[in-house]
Amino acid sequence: MAEPLNVINTKEMEKEDKLRKVRNNLKDVKNIFVVMSGKGGVGKSTVSAALAAGLAARGNYVGLADCDMHGPSIPMIFGLEGAEPDVEDGMLVPVTPVPSLKLMSIAFLLPDRDQPVIWRGPAKMGAIKQFFEDVAWGNLDYLIVDLPPGTGDEPLSVLQQVPGIDGAFIVTIPQDVALASVRKSLSFLNKMEVRPLGIIDNMDGLVCPHCHETIDVFGSSGVEKASQDFSVPILAKLPLDPSFSKAEESGKIIEWMMADSPWKKAFDDVLDEAERLGAEKKDRSRRTDQQKSMKRCRNGRNGTRISHEMPLVFLRCTYCRNRFRIL
Repeated sequence: MAEPLNVINTKEMEKEDKLRKVRNNLKDVKNIFVVMSGKGGVGKSTVSAALAAGLAARGNYVGLADCDMHGPSIPMIFGLEGAEPDVEDGMLVPVTPVPSLKLMSIAFLLPDRDQPVIWRGPAKMGAIKQFFEDVAWGNLDYLIVDLPPGTGDEPLSVLQQVPGIDGAFIVTIPQDVALASVRKSLSFLNKMEVRPLGIIDNMDGLVCPHCHETIDVFGSSGVEKASQDFSVPILAKLPLDPSFSKAEESGKIIEWMMADSPWKKAFDDVLDEAERLGAEKKDRSRRTDQQKSMKRCRNGRNGTRISHEMPLVFLRCTYCRNRFRIL
């Protein structure tokens, strides 16, 4: 009987090769979080920039990838319009406003700020792929990915092309029209098997500078209902703050995230959650490494694992408690 032929799926091989390149380039990135929204105009890039700047201000090494091809606003938020990335060894070197923060955006690669990106899907997909294959991110505690709004080609490509995404923050505003998009975003994440980390309710009221009462500019929304239906927590309700808008427009977001304000106080819960998730992952990785390093007892019960209590060349079996040399 003839041997069955081994059919090679070239498409699967190409896909795995692409993932291997991205995985190799991001091997020193400890945590990857995406920030998304179901619709535009809700302050998603603002939250992405504040998350990256806030984590960096806490002593972490952070990267921020601006994957919004048609509305890249990260350079303006950081006051870096006109900056250009260097090229070293065939890799793009991110722009660094401070040593602990690395930025990459399509805006850094355009000839001027008024130049539109008139690209179809394949060209955009290629540019997004390069952000993760050909950018020298190096050793990072966190890589924040600012996705374009919606659930179309660009967000889909990032979630498919970047392995090891640890979760997604969803940004919305207290409006019913935005709430419908939040529910779609949560359903999208569930289908893509990406963990939703929490909802950030932006522009949640305006604090009067005179009487300090909160004015519901957009009214109340059903974001709490979406949170309950999908079992996803609301991490923060961020107020409208004219001084924050001014700092953002003048490129002073790093300084803002190092100062005290009601907006910053509300956003601290988001930073706390990001660091908590990072610490949990680090602890899981440590326990896994310990389990892999455990050896087998050679003179106790067959197949029992030993504990690393003894120094240097001595070990002690977890079960029979016999100590023995490993060399």
